[in-house]
Amino acid sequence: MSQRKSKLDEYLEQGIYGKKEINPAERKKFLGTIRERIVIALTIHQVYESKVYSEVEKEMIAHPKTKLLLNGAIPYDTLRKYIKVANQNNIPFTIVENKESDTDIGLVLTYDHYAIEKDEIYVKDTEAPESPKQKKVSSKSQKENILKKLFLKGKLRR
Repeated sequence: MSQRKSKLDEYLEQGIYGKKEINPAERKKFLGTIRERIVIALTIHQVYESKVYSEVEKEMIAHPKTKLLLNGAIPYDTLRKYIKVANQNNIPFTIVENKESDTDIGLVLTYDHYAIEKDEIYVKDTEAPESPKQKKVSSKSQKENILKKLFLKGKLRR
């Protein structure tokens, strides 16, 4: 009877609190999957870049039984390039929208029920982002160039 009661309690708890999940924090971060199943991941910033990362397409070709998870917080126009690549490689995709948690992950190529335990899943950026100091210098020099052009053309006079 105690075994039956524990199953009933378990069933009621699932009804009240939802199904038990393994690593819920990890699932929130990685768009519903866990780290050990991920082949490759891009940050939101990387997905916003105009280029498609070739590493993602290479991994799609190398792992044809995977699925692409895309962050639903990113506009469809931005995700479209990766959806196109997924369709070309017969990789199913899902746009995951979770308003309850924030994540910096924009794209994940993953197996549904297969752990691969890959050491490095993140794609490194090829160019280093500009430091705030470099941005100030470049914007200042741009302003100076515009002013010089205006003065040289005689459009502005003192």
